[in-house]
Amino acid sequence: MRDHTKLRAFLLADEVALLIYQITAGFPKEELYGLTSQMRRAAVSVPSNIVEGCARESQADYARFLTIAFGSLRELRYQLSLAKRLEFFIGRDSSLIDQKIIEAEKVLNALITKMREN
Repeated sequence: MRDHTKLRAFLLADEVALLIYQITAGFPKEELYGLTSQMRRAAVSVPSNIVEGCARESQADYARFLTIAFGSLRELRYQLSLAKRLEFFIGRDSSLIDQKIIEAEKVLNALITKMREN
């Protein structure tokens, strides 16, 4: 078993999840069961799948869960883009979350690539 707490990909994904919860707390209340919920689920899915992958014995399972985590991260990036276009960020800066998501994507993608090479 692998220790997920030692993975930079996990630490970044965890930061992204925390930021998404903070950001979506300011979204319109009518979005609670819409975009707010979708973004929170996608954000939590990323570190959750990394953790689950680390708990798996086989390399194939580990790689599969990392790939699922990456897909959730890309889903989240789209949802964030949609929230901006819907003007849910008026008066707020989204640059920190944008940077964190991009960094998490790069680190997670590098980890997946490394796994596939082995």
